[in-house]
Amino acid sequence: MLERKEIFPGVIELNMQAGEVFGCNVYLVHDEGEWALIDIGYSDTVNDIVELIREIDFPLSKCKTLVATHADVDHIQGLAQAKKLLKTTVTGHKLAAEPLRTGDRIHTFAQIVAQGIDMEMPPVDVEEIVDEGDTITIGNRTLEVWHTPGHADSQCAFRMDNLLFSGDNIYRDGCVGAIDAHHGSDIPAFIKSLERIRDSDIEWLLPSHGPAFRKDVAMIQKTLDRLEGYLHMADFGTCAVDWPLMDEWEKEVREGKMPG
Repeated sequence: MLERKEIFPGVIELNMQAGEVFGCNVYLVHDEGEWALIDIGYSDTVNDIVELIREIDFPLSKCKTLVATHADVDHIQGLAQAKKLLKTTVTGHKLAAEPLRTGDRIHTFAQIVAQGIDMEMPPVDVEEIVDEGDTITIGNRTLEVWHTPGHADSQCAFRMDNLLFSGDNIYRDGCVGAIDAHHGSDIPAFIKSLERIRDSDIEWLLPSHGPAFRKDVAMIQKTLDRLEGYLHMADFGTCAVDWPLMDEWEKEVREGKMPG
């Protein structure tokens, strides 16, 4: 058996445990012999993840559920396979349930024709629907569900004491999850979600990509300031709320202002 490498009490991040990066972060939360996974990643790494769980001596029969932070393929493509192997349930937000049930490749980013992205998205039922304020219990540990839309409409974060499994809300370098209209990105909602994280008494953020990090209010504020700018930039298309240049242009046309 391998020695367990807990990053916090009751929390093992399986990329860190393996000493190599499988894909997105996969958190194993455990207590009193019971355990659950937050995200699973791509299908082609599921067998390696399950074998690693065996090697750190977690009985597969004790997996309570597989939690999806949101319905993006890099987080959930392996859910159907893992669910079958572990004989467990899937937990996710109500807005993730339909694209997962139908294997919707557009909504989940599994198919982006213009970029040549074409992946399978095996359908899987979500038995446990959660929303803002719900809780997930694992032994004596409790995960409080925060609905934090912005990156995706179904994005959730999960609070456990002073930790927040923060999904694709923000990373250690101040970047955020991709902003793309076709899978439900919403910049005003993103700003509210990040303000909630900034203003909370959470001490540590455990994101879905990259290292866990201590919450840095100044860094989050810098990110918020950047997103506020995105609201008024043509770069972000239908995710922006306006484009001030067009107001200026209309005024100049009315006034007959020439270049120069």
